[in-house]
Amino acid sequence: MPHLILASASPRRRELLAGLGLRFEVRPADIDETPRDGETPASYVLRLAQEKAAAVAAPDGALVLAADTTVVIDGEILGKPEDEADARRMLGLLAGREHEVLTGISLRETGGRAASHVESSRVRMAALSAEEIAWYAATGEPLDKAGAYAVQGLGVLFVETVTGNHSNVVGLPIPAVYKLFAALGYDLKSFVPRSGYIASPRT
Repeated sequence: MPHLILASASPRRRELLAGLGLRFEVRPADIDETPRDGETPASYVLRLAQEKAAAVAAPDGALVLAADTTVVIDGEILGKPEDEADARRMLGLLAGREHEVLTGISLRETGGRAASHVESSRVRMAALSAEEIAWYAATGEPLDKAGAYAVQGLGVLFVETVTGNHSNVVGLPIPAVYKLFAALGYDLKSFVPRSGYIASPRT
């Protein structure tokens, strides 16, 4: 079984993979994430995912999974806010409107073969008062999140609808990852130990 490496420091991505019972190693990639002139949001996240996968040193036979997620509204890429004031600005842009969440993912063998994909979801944010925006920004949660909110955290209070894959909005579209493994000839199910999954009790 190939050694699986996640080229990301994101705790959300770690949790999503761990939730499947997968065994993997975390090796964050350090690359320049500055958008290039004229680069579309989809091209941007795809390029970063591919560069992250290529930047991680991995043993022979390993598989490296990398991803990059961004929020897009009015053609503007909203990465992680610089500070609390920038988080308030971003939330003001998103409030009461629908925006796009894009995640680029890349699965790469140490031999050089790779498969990549860009997943898109639509999110509608509730109308927010200045007080709500200030309160949420002050919690600190938005400061390390693309678009200044976390759908898996306090930000869920303000998310009205998600159209498309929900795990994509969290940061890693699991069904798309499953397809990337298949594209390289691997069955992701075989990476799940038989004892790694515990069914939830019926309620």
